[in-house]
Amino acid sequence: MRLFHTAAASLLALAIASPALAEDTATARAIEAEYDSYLAPLFLDFHQNPELSFLENRTAAKMAAELRAAGLEVTEGVGGTGVVGLIKNGKGPLILIRADMDGLPVEEKTGLAYASKAMQTGQDGKEYPVMHACGHDTHITAMLATARRLMAIKDQWKGTAMFIVQPAEERVGGAKAMMADNLYGRFGKPDYALAFHVAAELETGKVSASEGIQYSSSDSIDIIVPGVGTHGAAPHLGKDPVYIASQIVTALQSIDSREISPMKPVVVTVGSFHAGSKHNIISDEAKLQVTVRANDETTRAQVIAAIERIAVNIGEANGLPANRPVTVKVIEGTPVTSNDPALARRLNGAMKRALGEAAVVPFEQKNMGAEDFTYFVGEGPGVPGYYFAVGGTTPERIAAAKAGGAPIAGHHSPLFQVAPRESITLGARAMVAAVLDLAPKK
Repeated sequence: MRLFHTAAASLLALAIASPALAEDTATARAIEAEYDSYLAPLFLDFHQNPELSFLENRTAAKMAAELRAAGLEVTEGVGGTGVVGLIKNGKGPLILIRADMDGLPVEEKTGLAYASKAMQTGQDGKEYPVMHACGHDTHITAMLATARRLMAIKDQWKGTAMFIVQPAEERVGGAKAMMADNLYGRFGKPDYALAFHVAAELETGKVSASEGIQYSSSDSIDIIVPGVGTHGAAPHLGKDPVYIASQIVTALQSIDSREISPMKPVVVTVGSFHAGSKHNIISDEAKLQVTVRANDETTRAQVIAAIERIAVNIGEANGLPANRPVTVKVIEGTPVTSNDPALARRLNGAMKRALGEAAVVPFEQKNMGAEDFTYFVGEGPGVPGYYFAVGGTTPERIAAAKAGGAPIAGHHSPLFQVAPRESITLGARAMVAAVLDLAPKK
């Protein structure tokens, strides 16, 4: 008991000494107080009812209803299923706060009591199992917590908070669609844009943001390899697209190892290879689906050009007719996502003051994940952006994995899971702290 009183007294003393800490203490208590009664049921509903990119009709409607109930001005149908909610709180900066809402065509295998069993017909007419295998359910739940808290403390900040509920981040097309729907012309060009992503590899209680590159570029490329069908016992009478496509798959790996500087990270992954229908039939077509990642636009362009050169020339080398060449098409993509250095330094400092020094850890790019948040910020629209990671896995689970237990499942895995309470409450606290720093009342 004495230790409890000592800790409480220390926290009170720190809060008195630091207005930012006092504000966050109140924010933390308020968000925790409504977690079980309001936020947890919302999270469970979102998790059990995920929807595919550009088909998030139920999710968008629920988000719009909850934002309206919190007192925001809400517009639906922006860029497809996108939602915009506004808190207008006097003269001051316009701050964009974004959360993505789409799920993935993944069958959940976590074994959780609240695991998704949802099925949905995609834009291609095929039915898929759907899962929030990247934590977007925590993002939108934290957004609602943020909106409710900012409404409750309007006396502590001034300006306009613009909440963007974005579709189709997994297709890296939702932000672009909302911008194409005149987002800034209709609702105002932000002075700052903020977003966060829950990170399974980062322990709960921690946040992290780069003062430069936060995410790699991403491009999805379709390669169509034509062939000349024939009997599997008479391959000389046709052109085998499986054999040709296999050469392409192997050759693509030479781009990183032999064409790009070893100082520049690159990923070229063939995620899908489809061809044929029977053991003894050489088909007349093979299809490859490729993802490409890079950390600068020059390298990105170089890799895409190399993929086309390699694929087309391997087809020619195998004697494909001139009127049926290998075709290479970039079907969707997003540039590198970088934080504005000055804004990142400022808000990293604000996070330390509000959440505590130990809560803010140096940013490490541990993979080449990508984001389409970049369409809202950067040189194009000229809006300073700040994107940060929020820890999603408890220290106990991380320690158990390091000791030889079950590994921490990565994003997009059917085993992906995060600690919802810790992720949602810290994400909302951090976002409120950022707004209070950028738009103080004083």
